[in-house]
Amino acid sequence: MNIEKRNLWIMFVCNFLVGASTTMIIPFLSLYIKTFGHFHDEYVQRWAGYIFGVTFLVAFFMSPIWGRIGDRYGFKPTLIITGFGIAASIFCMGFTHSVIGLFITRLCMGIVTGFIPTSMALISAQTPKEKAGKILGTLQMGNVSGSLFGPMIGGTIADQFGFHYTFIITAITISCAAFGVVFGIKEKRQAAKQKTNVHVSPIAVLKRIINRRILFTVMIIALIIQMANFSVQPLLALYVSHLTSAGNVALLSGMAFSATGFGNLLLTRKWGSLGDKYGHEKVLLILLLLACLFMAPQALVSHLWQLIILRFLFGMVVGGMNPSIVAFIRIEAPLNMQGEVLGYNQSFRFLGNVAGPLLGGVVSGISGISSVFYVTGTLFILGFLLLFYSVRHEQHHELHRSYHH
Repeated sequence: MNIEKRNLWIMFVCNFLVGASTTMIIPFLSLYIKTFGHFHDEYVQRWAGYIFGVTFLVAFFMSPIWGRIGDRYGFKPTLIITGFGIAASIFCMGFTHSVIGLFITRLCMGIVTGFIPTSMALISAQTPKEKAGKILGTLQMGNVSGSLFGPMIGGTIADQFGFHYTFIITAITISCAAFGVVFGIKEKRQAAKQKTNVHVSPIAVLKRIINRRILFTVMIIALIIQMANFSVQPLLALYVSHLTSAGNVALLSGMAFSATGFGNLLLTRKWGSLGDKYGHEKVLLILLLLACLFMAPQALVSHLWQLIILRFLFGMVVGGMNPSIVAFIRIEAPLNMQGEVLGYNQSFRFLGNVAGPLLGGVVSGISGISSVFYVTGTLFILGFLLLFYSVRHEQHHELHRSYHH
């Protein structure tokens, strides 16, 4: 097995472990807060939101910095630091005894949350441009499948051994992934050596992103995708409880949640291959339209099985979006600033993770949960129009340039 293939499969397994571990603790975060004292439900829900959101908010600022460090010193050292950093943060969460303590450990976790985007940058840098979509789609499957099984595994461990041990087991799992990088990954240093000769200033990177309109547009779309996903997710259990009178709502909402992930796994690689063949921006345009088509009708369902089918179809579509965006950046961004550009892309995604639940909460508070699906569908249409306009603008620009030459 050649180095590139070996790196891909090691990172696939590591991404699975990190994806599973970071989502293992999400289902019981609010229950864990309750163990710190006798609090009102309102207080618990508010702090669960702060504690969940602070990680993404800090990661929003840190992502480009980790990308820059990766560009300059190699992606392997960055993966090792962030891997052990996440493990240490989660380990400390198991030993906190106050809401503020948990908030601080989650804040620290945000500082080192760079493992998944850095792994994308590592594999992207070693992949030929014409295969980027398929390879990055394969890598994303590791993260998605981990995120899919994480909440189920986390819930089971918490029930069996309690919250304290769940954090310790999670930290050990992430440490295993970090050790996998230490002993398994061989980063091609010749590319890194070429990069060190040319240091690009942060201002130059920002200028590159802003001047290439289509590059900036795909990052805005990355933000829209995450906003759309995260605006619905926190409300899904409540929506499921309106559709069924069964007692096991947690299990059923877990099924509705997982349906998206399974759909995601099914076609992620295929969308990547189609992007390699026909152009990632074209595939992304189709995916944005289809996402609206499968998202908006979720507001109209009257039975749970209808919701699960639509969530599954939506998952099949949404799974192709991030690999298409990363593959597009791989083609557009010069190698010596690729990590930092991908870091900015990840920042936009983290911003979406924070803004999504806020949007969902506001919209559902004003006009009910059903309306969130319509707003989310509209977001995808907005993304489609933005990208369509940028692609057309780019084509006109190219024609104009070739005409004058």
